[in-house]
Amino acid sequence: MANIKSAKKRAKTDRVRNLRNVSAMSAVRTAVKNFDAAVQAGDKEQACAAMAVAVKKLDMAGSKGLLHKNNVANKKSRIMKAYNKMA
Repeated sequence: MANIKSAKKRAKTDRVRNLRNVSAMSAVRTAVKNFDAAVQAGDKEQACAAMAVAVKKLDMAGSKGLLHKNNVANKKSRIMKAYNKMA
């Protein structure tokens, strides 16, 4: 355990940020899973709504630095391709 005051504070802020990041990444994965489930069910309206949510969550994760911008682009591309294949 850290003995220096600034190191203790850094450890505390790291824990808080880690919890926030874990929560945000969980929300991203859930949104993508919801989209995939809607595509599997063949429900185009629900897939459209889920796609909008998933893309927004991915963009937010990319802007916050949780995901690399190329990773975000790859995931969004996969989502769009799956949605367009439904039509």
